[in-house]
Amino acid sequence: MDGRARVFSGIYPMLYAFFNRAGTLDRGAIARQVEGCVGRGADGIAVLGLATETAKLSPAERRQLVEWVGDDLKGRVPFAVTVFGASPYEQMEAVEHAVAHGAGFVVLQPPPERPIEEAELARFFAKVIESSPVPVAIQNAPEYLGVGLSGGAIAALNKANSRFSVLKCEAPSTAISRLIGETADRLDVFQGRGGLELLDNLRAGCAGAMPAPECFDLLVDAYDALRRGEEGEAERHYARALPAIVFVTQSIEHIVCYGKRLTALRFGLGTVRDRAPFLAPTPFGIAAIERYAARLGPVPEK
Repeated sequence: MDGRARVFSGIYPMLYAFFNRAGTLDRGAIARQVEGCVGRGADGIAVLGLATETAKLSPAERRQLVEWVGDDLKGRVPFAVTVFGASPYEQMEAVEHAVAHGAGFVVLQPPPERPIEEAELARFFAKVIESSPVPVAIQNAPEYLGVGLSGGAIAALNKANSRFSVLKCEAPSTAISRLIGETADRLDVFQGRGGLELLDNLRAGCAGAMPAPECFDLLVDAYDALRRGEEGEAERHYARALPAIVFVTQSIEHIVCYGKRLTALRFGLGTVRDRAPFLAPTPFGIAAIERYAARLGPVPEK
């Protein structure tokens, strides 16, 4: 966790989109996630990432989620919004809306039409970055999204526009360490992947992580302990969370299926209703999630 001073750092839970009986977004479940995360010490809040099932949401629903979270946060912690759109102009509109509702930075995803060449993707991102009034991140997740940028392309984009100052990287710690070297540690790098390899990623130079909420409280404790130089304490907190993280983080579909249910149990959110297409839980999987929830307990206030 050495290196330059960070503008954005810490644990930013990526909220789930819960649905009610009518199949629409559940306002109460969104508010409960926000209050639980802020009350238990999250350093920031994120929304509209892969765990939020962004591609299943309509543009109106994506805007609604941003507005709800912005209203609930009231500026208490930084707010990161992932931007989804097929063209630079769609993403520019989404950035404008996010900023109007309190986003401290935005995270650009590659456009949904793939494959796309690296040079074309870099030009796409550059157009959006140039128009943004707030710092911009890119979600670099080729394993999940099928497309991404090399370390060289990321470094060139940062040198061309310093507003691109954050990176969300879904990769092993060895790859993240190499990328931080290739970009001369000029970006605040957040890991994804549900918190897998959290401590090693922090040692590699990550500024923080954007996991889904199911184990975020233990990741907050591990992050804080490592920042204080208490390695043993950090390892202890992380060891408590790791079995559940490994069980949940097998694929995006697995995260949405089981991570959302573990979050519901720990936050007291009741029945989880899925939106198609979805991975249906199995009795074995439900039993495992209930066991992890019992071990971890409800999310308390710090």
